[in-house]
Amino acid sequence: MEEKICSFFGHRDINVTEQLYANVYTEISKTVDLGYRTFYFGGYGDFDDLCHKIITNIMDENPELNIKRVYCVAQEKYLRKNVRYFKRENYEDVIYLTPAFEGWYKSIYFRNCAMIDESEFVFFYCEHKEDSGAYKAYKYAKTKKDKQIVNLWENQ
Repeated sequence: MEEKICSFFGHRDINVTEQLYANVYTEISKTVDLGYRTFYFGGYGDFDDLCHKIITNIMDENPELNIKRVYCVAQEKYLRKNVRYFKRENYEDVIYLTPAFEGWYKSIYFRNCAMIDESEFVFFYCEHKEDSGAYKAYKYAKTKKDKQIVNLWENQ
């Protein structure tokens, strides 16, 4: 069976309400029902944390599904630092994407593009703000015709 990959992108700071949690849980559950078992995370904000928590809950409730949480990083050197938001035990795998790009912000953008390129389904939680990294990733994803894209910000 071919691996189906889903990724998540959202604003760093969001207000996680019970309603938002319920909506995101419902949408992620739909992808699991469609056969998605590999979930990519960049790990930089509240939306990633929310989605990671939901995936972990689904894994705990359904261990037979063999769901895999994958932490995506642009370059190995970023993991050599004491990264406060990354705990290796919270992921089944770590992959390195776009190692040729230098500079923290630039490498994050190209890492995001690589995550989108490898995914069939991409969730966003972003406003249409030109200076937002999540929105830049959303605009990039919209250029890809073979992706299923859901912006949960628009569905509130």
